[in-house]
Amino acid sequence: MRRYLPLLLISFFLLILLVTGTTYLAGYAGSKGNKSGLETVTVYTTLPLEQVAIIAQEYEKTANVRVNITPLTDRELINRLIAESLQPQADLILTHRKTLKQARSSALLVPYQSEYTDIIPSKFQDTDGYWVGLWYDPIVFAVNQDYYQATTQQTANWSDLLLDDKVRVGMTDFLAADAAANLLYTLVAANGEEQTLNLFKKLHPHIVQYAKFLATPARMASMGEVDIGIAVHSETMRYAKDGFPVQIVYPEGGSSYLLTGAGLVRGAKQAEQAKHFIDWLTQDAPQMVMTQHKFYFLPTNPETKLYREYAKKPMKLLDHHDMYSPEQQRRLLDKWVQARLGIK
Repeated sequence: MRRYLPLLLISFFLLILLVTGTTYLAGYAGSKGNKSGLETVTVYTTLPLEQVAIIAQEYEKTANVRVNITPLTDRELINRLIAESLQPQADLILTHRKTLKQARSSALLVPYQSEYTDIIPSKFQDTDGYWVGLWYDPIVFAVNQDYYQATTQQTANWSDLLLDDKVRVGMTDFLAADAAANLLYTLVAANGEEQTLNLFKKLHPHIVQYAKFLATPARMASMGEVDIGIAVHSETMRYAKDGFPVQIVYPEGGSSYLLTGAGLVRGAKQAEQAKHFIDWLTQDAPQMVMTQHKFYFLPTNPETKLYREYAKKPMKLLDHHDMYSPEQQRRLLDKWVQARLGIK
């Protein structure tokens, strides 16, 4: 045992040096970070972390401001803002319209308007400036290229989905995602309950899969698993840009869309930085960096390059998101389930 004692002592001494040195370096790094002088802005978001992270990184490079991101579910975001209302920890929220409206109705936001938000069309923002829409994602027809070129029945409208009695269709289950269910409410508001439910009842035998995720119908159309996918624009464009044989067709009669926006938190500690960030989010830069990373959303700002490009497309947006109460929405969903099951 004595022969190993010097080795044990040396090992113990080296361990002490390692622990002490690591602690010192960690403390130095933290001290150095605190002295960086960077302003910060804290964002609570329900968007995918990978999407928000690339936006945050771009803003940090542009404005020299550190963006702290806290990803949450819709319910978690609202509950956390309420719990922190006396001592807010977030400066702004980045989320979808439904959650922005809930935050406003719960008195968790304060209005903010600027020369940058003022040019956003009124349909994309709160009437009193409590939140502003930044980009949106419409529901489109993702048509497999082979089917598109071979069929004589070109799909241009919702009723055209029924022209081909052999067509294979993929769509997201209305019960699986709010953005999918919003299509049902929107078409009912635009075309009437009977006509809309009858459409989906007749379409049911052609549905290959009621998907659980918004991305699935676009993938299925791109892979030839269905002829037409009722899909979000962003995912369909991602497959098209990657060289898959899929064609985007915008429904002539109009379609619903998912709107993403930002709101300034009441009592935000870094309110001025949050305002600058919101202004920046309305501009070309975030759209460009998202496109570079394959996030293909459409901006709400008419002065952005991408907005002008898509203004040439035959796209009609139907905006009936406030037509129905939660109880009425549940009733419509129940009727849709009954219609596809043939229950009167």
